[in-house]
This record gives sequence, C-alpha cells and structure tokens, in this order.
Amino acid sequence: MPELPEVETVVRTLTGLVVGKTIERVSVHLGRIIRTPDDVEEFKSQVAGQTIHAIKRRAKFIQFVLDRDVLISHLRMEGRYGLYQAEEPVEKHTHVVFHFTDGTELRYRDVRQFGTMDLFALGTETTAGPLAKLGVEPLDEGFTAAAFSKLLNGRSTKIKPLLLNQECIVGLGNIYVDESLFLAGIHPETPAGKLTKKQVIRLQESIVATLSEAVEQGGSSIKSYVNGQGEMGMFQQSLKVYGRKDEPCVQCGTPIVRFVVGGRGTHICPVCQKQ
Repeated sequence: MPELPEVETVVRTLTGLVVGKTIERVSVHLGRIIRTPDDVEEFKSQVAGQTIHAIKRRAKFIQFVLDRDVLISHLRMEGRYGLYQAEEPVEKHTHVVFHFTDGTELRYRDVRQFGTMDLFALGTETTAGPLAKLGVEPLDEGFTAAAFSKLLNGRSTKIKPLLLNQECIVGLGNIYVDESLFLAGIHPETPAGKLTKKQVIRLQESIVATLSEAVEQGGSSIKSYVNGQGEMGMFQQSLKVYGRKDEPCVQCGTPIVRFVVGGRGTHICPVCQKQ
C-alpha cells in the first residue's frame, strides 16, 4: 500500500500534470470506487465542468481541489493515476476516467479494486468523511519532539502499533515505521509511554529524516508502486531493515530478524534495537 512518501510523490507529479485543467466529463466503469455521493450519476454530474485548482495530500489521501468541491482519493493497495491522450488505448482495470477539455484524460487504474473516491463540498472535506479523525502530520512544523512526547505520554500501547494508528500520527506504514525505529535504536514492542526523553527526541528526528529522504527519492517501489508518470520510487535501495531478513545489519553485522508485532511483519536488528 502506498504510504506517505509515495502519496506525496504522486501529488507532486499530478500537480505538474493536471492542475489548471477543466473536467469536461467523467466515465466510471466500476461504481463501488465512488463512495460519496452514493449515486454515481450524481458524482459525474457534480464533477463535470469543474477545474482542478490544486492537488494536496492529507495522510495517505489525495485531495483534488475543484471549483466547488474537493475530491478525496485513496489509492489503497494498487491504485494509480496516469495522464493520457484521449486516443491512447485504455488499459485493463481502468475504472475512472476524467476527460479534460484539452483532449487529455486522467485515468485511475486499480487492479485490486480497493481504491475509493469521495466528493465533498469545498470547506467541508476535513469535518466529514475519511479526513475527519486523522492525527498529526509527521512532516508538518507542528510535529516537534515536545508535541510527540505529549502524544505518547501515558500510553501503554507498543510503539509500533501506535505509529501505525492513523488517528495518532498519519502516513506511516509498515516500511517507514520499521526504518524509523531502527534509525532511532528502539525496539518496536517498547510501550510508547515508557520511552525516555532522549528516545522520543531520537524517534521524532528519525521519523522526519526517514520520510524526508523517502520523499526525496520518490518513495519505495516494494511491489507495484509507480508515480503519476509511471516512474518507480528508489527509496527501497536505502532500506536498512525492512525486507532484509537474515541479511547483516548495516551497523553491527548481526542478521536482521523478522517477527510479528500487532499483526504486522516487523524487521529489526536484535542488537541495535534491544528491548
């Protein structure tokens, strides 16, 4: 599933490709992708004629800011966008097509069919639907060590599941949690509220550093992720623990181990991340 760096990369790519374009009409070939409104024809009618003024990210959601509405898209497992000329062949598993007045098309393709789209009136998108209960953005200025410490204070939850909880901190998925915990030298089963002040500072810095580097490199193409121009991310070449079971730790040479924490496959160095 695309995580914060991958979604941020898609947003930046699409911004350069489709901002300023006007939607002439929309074709929907798989109705269940559209969740709000629950009438697909109403969705198509509302979107038609509107111009895309900006594309933003909130957590792992993409926001297309239109004249009157905001279209919120979640890629889920394998959703992807691509810009095409209208005459180009349409690939299999293309479920939604935004036809622009200039003869180009923004096509949404999703092999697994888990992606979603919601349309809300401009100004209401953060109080209704999927954006309503999201936590702090780890790349925002407000994500300081002090703010992070306050978030963790008194919590008995293991630190890894807490970092994966989108109502606490958004955008972090399995890859970047494992990498951030390794960089900070923290075991993923450590109770969040038991972290020392120094550990909290290290972890906050590690989260920001890991995500920033991943965004810089266009995300991680672990499975089938590509950006809005079909390009793969390169951060997977920098991974220190994720997916490296039995390989030597880059810091001490100890074999990386894999086990399950909170139902998620987890990679650590048992020496660098002692519990």
